[in-house]
Amino acid sequence: MSQARTNARQAAVQALYQWQMTGQNLNQIEVQFHEEDRLQDAQKNYFAELFHGVPEHLEAIDAALSEFVDRPVDMVDPVERAILRLSAYELLYRLDMPYRVIINEGINLAKYFGADGSHRYVNGILDKIAQAKRAVEIKARAAKQ
Repeated sequence: MSQARTNARQAAVQALYQWQMTGQNLNQIEVQFHEEDRLQDAQKNYFAELFHGVPEHLEAIDAALSEFVDRPVDMVDPVERAILRLSAYELLYRLDMPYRVIINEGINLAKYFGADGSHRYVNGILDKIAQAKRAVEIKARAAKQ
């Protein structure tokens, strides 16, 4: 996985967090990230896809998360919520990307941004979403081993 794509995910988590907390216009936040050079080492088009894709598909993403989180999605820690929403977006809409890569990236984001131990929570939720939404891919992978 490219570092530029990892950097795009990190910036998207920060931008989604800002959007969740402020309700600010998405385009204003994106312009701010560009102006502050926060996307310098990031894959800019992937950042834009994630950052705009999550709000665009928020209802479906939150519905998928709701099946497995232990409280209403809006009550999940805002950092974890941003990470879970971003990773759930990738699991649901980026079928070209292996589910294990997405889960691993989500765990790393939680280790980087989240509270101690939040990566375990994120891992558990993402694994359950993958089992539900990527069952064919998981079975195919298991058959190869």
